[in-house]
Amino acid sequence: MQRIGLRRICITRKVWMMAPDTKSRQTTLSREFFRRYLPFFAVLTCLFLTSARAQQAPTTDPGDPKGRLLLQQMVTALGGNAWLDIKDSATQGRIASFYLGSPTEQITDFWQLHRAPNEDRLELTKKRDIIDIFTPTQGVEITYKGRQYLPQTAVDNVLRRRAHSVEAVARVWMKDPAATIFYMGTDIVGRRQADKVRIVNAQNDNVTLELDTETHLPLRRTFRWRNSTYKDFDEDSEEYDAYQPVQGFPTPFTVTRYHNGEMVEQRYILSVEYNVGLPADLFMPATVPVPKS
Repeated sequence: MQRIGLRRICITRKVWMMAPDTKSRQTTLSREFFRRYLPFFAVLTCLFLTSARAQQAPTTDPGDPKGRLLLQQMVTALGGNAWLDIKDSATQGRIASFYLGSPTEQITDFWQLHRAPNEDRLELTKKRDIIDIFTPTQGVEITYKGRQYLPQTAVDNVLRRRAHSVEAVARVWMKDPAATIFYMGTDIVGRRQADKVRIVNAQNDNVTLELDTETHLPLRRTFRWRNSTYKDFDEDSEEYDAYQPVQGFPTPFTVTRYHNGEMVEQRYILSVEYNVGLPADLFMPATVPVPKS
């Protein structure tokens, strides 16, 4: 019995003494396994995370045709080639101005004449005795006092909005082979779901359009530019609502403009007419008669 007990003690002691060596070999094998296969698992993890983010993030691949398809659907919804070929328009309505997002109680009657692609004439007051004419490069105001050039900052604002308008995107930006179109996902504009599309030209200038997911009509247009004085960015956006068909063209009868997120102007359209046949001399400041006092 004593020999058996001693033998068991020796075996147990031998196993106990061998345990550290066994653990050491297991640790070495584990380290070798991780050394060989850790890069492989790291690559799989990165691929999984990238795939998950791609499913959640907006599609911003320049090669993705969804953004261009949405813009083409917008043009079709607005009237297709007939809309692109509109020569001029005459709009009548009222303008309400805002300051810091609050109304100023200043409401003005206006008549706006537009001659594609870059001539505008704005007549203000019921007597239409304040006339602003914007050519492709300058702005002139004509009143009973005579003719005078508008401040350059005011002219730049009008020309900038014209160059980033929905019409300019369809007629110029979309036809530029150097332009890149991005689909930015969906957003809510005026309680309506919208597809968000951004188009960027070769000069890194861009316009963002948000289109109704059902009708494909534009609900909002936004662009940014660098402020030359403060060296930061300003943002201009317009929202379009109350669409009505005019001569077969869906036309927004409410247009609200924002500057850096604050409402600054709202236009209520009373009537619109397309392809009026406006004569060129209406847009020539030197030939426009001076209104009577």
